[in-house]
Amino acid sequence: MIQLNDRTKVKIDRLFVYLFLVILVIITLIPLWLLIVNATRSTLEIQQGISLLPSKYLVTNYKILLSKGLDLPRGFINSLTIAVLTTVLTVYFSMLTAYGIIGYSFKGKKVFYNTILVLVMIPMQLTIIGFYQWMVKLGLDDSYAALILPSIASAGSVFFAKQYLESIMLQDLIDAGRIDGASEIGIFHRIMLPIAVPGMFTMAIFAFVASWNNFFNAFILITTRDKYTLPMLVQTVRGDVYRHEYGAIYLGLAASIVPIIVIYFLFSRYIINGISMGAVKE
Repeated sequence: MIQLNDRTKVKIDRLFVYLFLVILVIITLIPLWLLIVNATRSTLEIQQGISLLPSKYLVTNYKILLSKGLDLPRGFINSLTIAVLTTVLTVYFSMLTAYGIIGYSFKGKKVFYNTILVLVMIPMQLTIIGFYQWMVKLGLDDSYAALILPSIASAGSVFFAKQYLESIMLQDLIDAGRIDGASEIGIFHRIMLPIAVPGMFTMAIFAFVASWNNFFNAFILITTRDKYTLPMLVQTVRGDVYRHEYGAIYLGLAASIVPIIVIYFLFSRYIINGISMGAVKE
């Protein structure tokens, strides 16, 4: 029986790990590639089955989008406006709330945090009726405010921010700031936020993607066509009950994911930095 030394065993283990990761990458990229390929195919070709090779109907599908009266640039701007504002509010107020939970002791702190955990577990779909009625009473229906302002109270982001700040926060820095005469909000802005940049960018990526892909809430709250987001516009690309322009729909979906890919490649390195910073704290 062949005996393997430790170095050989490590190499074999790494080989299996890399092979597993390659398989995961392929599984992840295949749907994206099929989306791009189908954007170049006709509806008839798509109905005939799956193909991994692009076709010649890209321009035709684009003309179909134009014939449907879709203002893609306007939809892009609408989605970008909502996503950027939502991301900024989510990151800032989640970090501020998490800092308050970690940095201060107050009565009801445990109950407050447990309430946040409960809210994380409740799907938005279960509360959409009450949320819609509330927005109507406030006069915020059919406005972007109904999609942007709730991001101030993002329970999931607060939970993430708290977990991250617990791994990097140094009480000595906060005490030093107080000794130097800095205000509490000044300590948050000048001390906490700079050292929490990797975590903030990580939160920003997830918040941006979630807001950009937010079709359900936008579909419930927005009724004016000029205010439609890009996912809502893509949903309107359909014919009668007997025919749908699948090629044009795939093209619209492919166009809608471009900003997500760009945002990820620009800021993905901060995810790694954030994990590294949280891992080395003693």
